[in-house]
Amino acid sequence: MPTVEVADLKDDDFLLDVREDDEWQAGHAEGALHIPISDFVARYGELTEAAPQDGRVHVICRSGGRSAQVTNYLVQQGIDAVNVDGGMQVWAAAGRPVVTDEGRPGHVL
Repeated sequence: MPTVEVADLKDDDFLLDVREDDEWQAGHAEGALHIPISDFVARYGELTEAAPQDGRVHVICRSGGRSAQVTNYLVQQGIDAVNVDGGMQVWAAAGRPVVTDEGRPGHVL
């Protein structure tokens, strides 16, 4: 499965967060698109509308398991998708910003 390290992500990379609502509300990467894995198939159109044309989708969850499932699905659909290794836990540990919807500092559940 295609994978990328948090350290290799650029600020303008398209990020898809597939964690559940309570995890997202606690804290997320600013600018990420949130579609919980439990709603993903039903809301797939939101991703295709928001994702950059001919761009890569970087899929993230808490630790990498759920995002791996979504990455595999997207690759099967012909989308250039990669799993963010270690997920939001590594994101936060690397000092990347984690924010709430209000823009305040957040945390990873």
